[in-house]
Amino acid sequence: MKITLNFDITPAEMRKLVGLPDVEAFQQQLMDDIRTRMTAGVEGYDPMKLFQPYMAGTMASWDMFQKMLTAGFSAGSSERSSDSTNGKAGT
Repeated sequence: MKITLNFDITPAEMRKLVGLPDVEAFQQQLMDDIRTRMTAGVEGYDPMKLFQPYMAGTMASWDMFQKMLTAGFSAGSSERSSDSTNGKAGT
């Protein structure tokens, strides 16, 4: 038996349903503050510094992912080479 339910619900109603806070006012205030600083040309304001914390975390994640893949490939190739030296066929 297969049952399908369709709900016509807005994102705001869904947030309330699962208990997530409404952060729209906070996001709007943050964007207004950033916009004000950008248009005013605040001394020392650098747009790249705004995104730097996000980029550092992203680049570190990619580096860790790359190391994980390299370690996995290295382990796989060393297992195959040890099987071939022992006279076993790869499975």
